[in-house]
Formats: sequence, C-alpha cells, structure tokens
Amino acid sequence: MKFSSSNQIGHNILIVDDHAAILSGTVGPLQSVYPKAKIQTAATTHDALGLLERNLFDVAILDLAVPEQINEVPTLEIGIDLLRHIFQNFQSLNIVVQSAKVEALTRVKPSIDRHLGGFTVIDKNLPIEEMLTKVAWALKGVVYTPPEIRNGLEMRIEWIQVLQLAFQEALTDKAIAERLHVSERGVRHYWTKAQDALGVYPSPGINIRMQTAIRARQVGLID
Repeated sequence: MKFSSSNQIGHNILIVDDHAAILSGTVGPLQSVYPKAKIQTAATTHDALGLLERNLFDVAILDLAVPEQINEVPTLEIGIDLLRHIFQNFQSLNIVVQSAKVEALTRVKPSIDRHLGGFTVIDKNLPIEEMLTKVAWALKGVVYTPPEIRNGLEMRIEWIQVLQLAFQEALTDKAIAERLHVSERGVRHYWTKAQDALGVYPSPGINIRMQTAIRARQVGLID
C-alpha cells in the first residue's frame, strides 16, 4: 500500500481480538502503514468497552468471535453484542470487521445500513494487504459488505434519490442536501450506502461516481 498524506495522521486505532498471533500480525503492518498511529488492543469485549469509553478512536478493527472476559469461551454472539453496542453508542465510529464468520453479520444488517461511520468487512483468511485496504476504506467513510450478507439488490429510497438527483438533475452534494433536507455529511453517507449496495468501491485510476452511474443504469435505478 502506498503512503499518502492521510497515513501520516496520528490515527487512534483499536483492535479487538483474543488471538495473540492475530493481534501481532495486525499491529505490525498497521504501524508500518500508519507510523504516527496510536494502536491499542483488547482481548475481551469488557476491555474493548472500557477503551471505547475512555478514548476517541478513528477506527475499530473487530473480530466477531471474542470472549466477554479473560479465560471465557469466545462466541460470535458476544462479538455481535459488542457490535450492537457500538452501533448504538458510537454511531460515527469507523469499523472494520475482521472475521472468518462474516455471514454472522446478517444478524445486524439493518444496523449496518443505519450506521453513520465507515464500515468494511474482511475475511481473516485473506492476505494482510486486503485488511490494510479495508482499513483505509473505513477511514475514508467507505461502506463495504461482502456478498454473504446481501440479499439481492437492497436500496433504500434515500439512496436512490441521491443517485437520481446527481445523475439525472446534475445536482451537487450541497444542492442534494438542500433538496432532501439533510446535511452534506448525510448525503455523503447515502453515497457510500448506495455504492456498497451496487458493489462499487474505490479503485486506483477509477472515478467512483462515474462507475456508480454506470452500475446504477445497468440495474435500472436511473435513466
């Protein structure tokens, strides 16, 4: 991954995982890409909640199968409960879910759709470069959910309105915000949700909004 100016920002990063090998294998590459970052780790949801309450994090990287306390059995439901707590209490926190059981996220799909921060998912079995990409995306507010937790093309009316106003009326985000009576940040949030539903993600050399327009026309959302 190439360095950019954002890599030099002193990000606060939280990693939640009860496997020491995974923690060390995640912290090292992250520190090399974000040399000014402060990285904190937690092996239990109890410790993670404590850190979340005491710190303002830019991104949290979470395993789904974690224990509540030390020496307890890690389960997916405990990790899902932590995620529900974050959705409710840290609505703008950027999140990366790093798990071998990403399909469990179907249990919280409506909460993912409502979440205001970046949200990306990475299978633990994929190379570390993929994890770094998903962290970079989340820090930019990108939403990426894998096919395992999608049920066909699911588009909320607000997301479709943004596409139509942008590509059929050529409105700027500011003008769209005024039309929909939301903030510009809200409009950008709708963009990321629509792009995830359409399967459009950042790629070097590609204009993501033009790619979004192409995909939206392909599925009949805009003329």
